[in-house]
Amino acid sequence: MDGRENGRAPEAAARKPARERILETAYGLFAKRGVRDVGIDEIIARSGVAKATFYRHFPSKEALVLAYMDRWYQVRHDAIEEAIAHAHNPDDGLLAAFTVLDDWFSRGAAEVNTFLHVMIEFGAEHALGRAAMAHLAAIREPLAALAEAAGLEDPAGFAWSFHILTEGAMVASIEGDQRAALRARSLARVLIDLHRPDKRPTARPVATTGSAAARNKAGGRDSAKAREVGGSARARELDDARH
Repeated sequence: MDGRENGRAPEAAARKPARERILETAYGLFAKRGVRDVGIDEIIARSGVAKATFYRHFPSKEALVLAYMDRWYQVRHDAIEEAIAHAHNPDDGLLAAFTVLDDWFSRGAAEVNTFLHVMIEFGAEHALGRAAMAHLAAIREPLAALAEAAGLEDPAGFAWSFHILTEGAMVASIEGDQRAALRARSLARVLIDLHRPDKRPTARPVATTGSAAARNKAGGRDSAKAREVGGSARARELDDARH
């Protein structure tokens, strides 16, 4: 790894184990440019290891990408868990993911969108796409557990809806919305209320005097009666005129 690119002295980077140097180099390159655009030769050159050393630790590029995704998941998981641990109540615990995302977006952390990039690049049928989906499912599980602890209805459904908001925030951040996580956090508060039985909005009864058909029928009778009265009055006027 080129130490100058990572803010540390080259000799300090060289003291790290070869596997760690390879993984750190791949982490930075994959996050910025995607998996397909980065070749093994570039990773070897930038990490400062021999080709034989690389293949001893990672028999293939796919093995390296899987290790990279494992690292990404662990970093994100640890950050969210720490935010949850400092939450003052269950609601704040559920919203902690957006606090982490907002911090990462504000620092321009491109790797926050890693799993989405991998799924888009390789698709759900590819081994890497399936691995990305498995990690995303692992993120939903603690969300469902938090939702259940908070007394929300349908914790699994809540976790899916919540995840839609996080993924939407990631896509919006790619488009350049620096406030994407905060916008999603506001929507997540509404989602929490929708799943909380004592705060679910109830439908207000509409004040009516009957069905539309009944009102139309009544209106028709009134019109007919008015015509009948009007006709009788006109007849009386003609009769008076004759006499």
